[in-house]
Amino acid sequence: MATTNGAVENGQPDRKSPALPRPIRNLEVKFTKIFINNEWNESKSGKKFATYNPSTLEKICEVEEGDKPDVDKAVEAAQAAFQRGSPWRRLDALSRGRLLHQLADLVERDRTILATLETMDTGKPFLHAFFIDLEGCIKTLRYFAGWADKIQGKTIPTDDNVVCFTRHEPIGVCGAITPWNFPLLMLVWKLAPALCCGNTVVVKPAEQTPLTALHLGSLIREVGFPPGVVNIVPGFGPTVGAAISSHPQINKIAFTGSTEVGKLVKEAASRSNLKRVTLELGGKNPCIVCADADLDLAVECAHQGVFFNQGQCCTAASRVFVEEQVYSEFVKRSVEYAKKRPVGDPFDVRTEQGPQIDQKQFNKILDLIESGKKEGAKLECGGSAMEDRGLFIKPTVFSEVTDTMRIAKEEIFGPVQPILKFKNIEEVIKRANSLEYGLTAAVFTKNLDKALKLASALESGTVWINCYNAIYAQAPFGGFKMSGNGRELGEYALAEYTEVKTVTIKLDDKNP
Repeated sequence: MATTNGAVENGQPDRKSPALPRPIRNLEVKFTKIFINNEWNESKSGKKFATYNPSTLEKICEVEEGDKPDVDKAVEAAQAAFQRGSPWRRLDALSRGRLLHQLADLVERDRTILATLETMDTGKPFLHAFFIDLEGCIKTLRYFAGWADKIQGKTIPTDDNVVCFTRHEPIGVCGAITPWNFPLLMLVWKLAPALCCGNTVVVKPAEQTPLTALHLGSLIREVGFPPGVVNIVPGFGPTVGAAISSHPQINKIAFTGSTEVGKLVKEAASRSNLKRVTLELGGKNPCIVCADADLDLAVECAHQGVFFNQGQCCTAASRVFVEEQVYSEFVKRSVEYAKKRPVGDPFDVRTEQGPQIDQKQFNKILDLIESGKKEGAKLECGGSAMEDRGLFIKPTVFSEVTDTMRIAKEEIFGPVQPILKFKNIEEVIKRANSLEYGLTAAVFTKNLDKALKLASALESGTVWINCYNAIYAQAPFGGFKMSGNGRELGEYALAEYTEVKTVTIKLDDKNP
C-alpha cells in the first residue's frame, strides 16, 4: 500500500525515525463474539474456534464460530436496516459520509491497538501493520466518506416532450468475505464503498485472522451506525462463507482470496439469486526489468515487491523478467538484498519479515521451493525453513528459472523470488501474458515509449512503471482473466455497490 505518511518510504517504514510507534505487549483481546444488530452474540451452535499467533504458535483466544443460522440472523438484521423508513435509509448522504469520517477518527485513535492485533493474528511486522495497513484503512475510509454526497445520476436528452434521468441507488444487503493476508485493509476496501452508497453489509473475516474485524465492529457501534448496518460473523469458508455466497437475500458479494475459492463463490452466487459478484483473486505477476532501467531502483522494488508481507500478497512480483544484458548483475544484487533481509519477531522494529500464516501455507511454500530445485532452477540463497523458528522461511532467490517450472507458473504466496531472463520486448510480452492470471505487472525502464508500449500490451488490471505496490484509495484495483472480476477502490468501486435506475417522464403536451 503506497502512502504519503512521512514515516514510510518506498513502502517501508523509516526505522531511523525517533517517533516510531510501539506495539502493546500482552494486549487483552476484548471482542470475540459475533456482531449482529450492534450487539455481541454467541453462536447458535455454541461452538468456538481458536485463533493462533503464527510467530509463537500459541493460542491467542477463542472466537465464536458462526454457521448458517448465524448468517441468517445477520442477513435478517441487514435487511431490516435497509428497509425504507429505517434510520439508515432516512439518513442523508452527507450524514453517511460524516459517519465514515468518524469511523476513520476512531480507527486512527485505536491505530496502535489494531496494528498490534493484526501482528498477533497474522505475524506481519508491527511497523508494516501500523504504517501500511492502518494508513491504508484510514485513507480509504476518508476517501469514500467524501464520495457519499457526490454519487450522481445523469439527465439524458431523448424526445422533445420527455424528461429522462438516472438515479444511482444502493443494491441492498452486501456480503463481504475477506482474506487473511491483509485482514482489516481488505475489509475496509469493501465496507467503505458499500456504506458510502447506502448499503448494509454482512462480513465473514478469514478464520485465521478475525480479531481486527471484530474490533472494528466495536468502533462501528461506538460511532453510531444504526443497528444492522454492519454485521460480522466469524467462522469457516464451507459454513459461513458458503452461506453468504448462496444466501438468496444477499444481493451482492465481494470476495478477496484464491482463484479456486473465488470460482466456488461465483458458482454459489449464480445458483441462488444471480447476485452481483466482485472477485479479487490470485496473481502470478510479471515484473519486467529492461537493460536501460535504473538497476538500483529495480532491484529494490522487485525485492520489496516479492518479499513484502512474507510474500503473502496477490500482487507479489513472483515472476521477475530481466533483460539478458543486466541479468547477472540483477541476480547478484537481489541475492545481496535477500541475505540482508531481517527475519524474526514481528514486534521488533528491525524485523522486515515474519512467519507464514499457518502450517498449510508453510508446507506449500517449501514444496514449491523443492520443486524449483528439482526442476533445475539455481538456488542462489535461502531455500529452507529457519532452524527452530516455527513457520519462518528464509528469503529465497532462484535464478535460471524457465517458464515451465512450477515456481514460474504457480502462485507461491511466500518469500521466494524466481528470476527469469529475456532477450527482447516482444518475447517478454508474450511470456508475461502466457498465464491465466492478470492482476498486476511492473516495468522498469528509462524509455517512455517502451514503458507505454509494455503498459498497453500487458494483460493486467494494474501496470506500475518504475515503482511497485503503488496502490491508492483513489485508483481502481482489480484483475484481468482469472485474477478476478470488477474493481475495488476509486470512483469505479461505486459502480459495484449501486444499481442504476432510469426514470422517464412524459410531459403533458396540452400544458406548455
